[in-house]
Amino acid sequence: MLHSPVLRSVRLGIKSLLLHKLRSLLTTLGVLFGVSSVVAMLAIGEGASAEAQEQIKQLGSQNVILRSVKPPEDLVSNQSTRVSSYGLTRLDFERIIDTFPWVRRAVPVRELLQEVRHGRRKLNPRVLATTPDYLAVTGRILAEGRFLSQRDEDLVANVCVLDDEAARYLFPFDSPLGKRIKIDADYFTVVGTLLPRVRTADDPAAAGAAVTGEVLLPQRTGQRWFGELQVKIRSGSREMEEVQLHEIIVEVDRPEHVPLVAAACREMLRRNHRQQDYEVVVPLELLARAEETKRIFNIVLGSIAGISLLVGGIGIMNVMLATVTERTREIGIRRALGAKRRHIVMQFLVEAVVLSVGGGLLGILLGLAIPWLVEWYADLRTIVTPEAPALAFGVSVATGLVFGLYPAWRAATMDPVEALRHE
Repeated sequence: MLHSPVLRSVRLGIKSLLLHKLRSLLTTLGVLFGVSSVVAMLAIGEGASAEAQEQIKQLGSQNVILRSVKPPEDLVSNQSTRVSSYGLTRLDFERIIDTFPWVRRAVPVRELLQEVRHGRRKLNPRVLATTPDYLAVTGRILAEGRFLSQRDEDLVANVCVLDDEAARYLFPFDSPLGKRIKIDADYFTVVGTLLPRVRTADDPAAAGAAVTGEVLLPQRTGQRWFGELQVKIRSGSREMEEVQLHEIIVEVDRPEHVPLVAAACREMLRRNHRQQDYEVVVPLELLARAEETKRIFNIVLGSIAGISLLVGGIGIMNVMLATVTERTREIGIRRALGAKRRHIVMQFLVEAVVLSVGGGLLGILLGLAIPWLVEWYADLRTIVTPEAPALAFGVSVATGLVFGLYPAWRAATMDPVEALRHE
């Protein structure tokens, strides 16, 4: 419980501040905006960081992802036949399965450039030919139905699985299960749908596509119906590409083995490819970089917001110094009546802290409202952690103490006789 002298000092401080309501309000604005900017910036930074980390985790923290990358035109092989041949091969996939230790399983993925139709609706999604292990390795979740099975692979069945976006576009009013869609010139039965996943920058929409999405086929079915060559038509010209595999997803047995498997994959590809027509993506490394980026981002945002609090603290000091000058005679009278220096220090320090605490509380309310407005109007994710308001409020109280200390000390060290003579 607070002692009565402290309570008296608080009441006296509040009463003195209320004598100059507008000046006190303007003084608190500096702290208010500083605290609100701390809370809001940390919330926006936390949301952006969480979004990036979710995208990386979606790729699988124990996965190593190999992707085909088209090299510059003058380096692509078979130019004389107008066929661009590059990227990962099935031999690369077999080497990983047969020779690499710590590999739990690997999934080949081949992307097909095909138009998908149902009735009058059509779109150009990512048509992926892959194996049944794709679901487990990527962490995708079934919405309804089933995923591709080994039986589908063995029978080279004309079945497919749609992701949420493709399913909603092709079948806006009913379930797609059991329905047939047309991929190029062949019909495929939909056996399942997938829940939506977080999109990453590595998932661009197909050229000219108004709707993105994914359609998954058994690997052997895709190879049987669509062959090895793919034809791209651009601005009236025709370009043929031969890519055996567009992606190989390697699942490692333990997180500590991920760097070793990634290094082995890089070395294997370097030795067996004459050109840089591949890339190796390690989500675990990206996650570590995202954590470091988050830390730096929070430090930068916190520093910027701290400058606002510093400006607010300077405003408090300026007003308190002016208050001390205005109330010099009052200070002299209190000293003459027996008030000690600590009483004078307490009086003016309490006023500074009341200003900073009042601004801090209002700043927290504004700081909590800003992230909500950002989410509502800008559609950006924000996360307000309990530490952010607590930190901002603690800094606001410290600001009042630090910047109120010098004016309070100056008031307490005045000569009582000179103070009484002050007009």
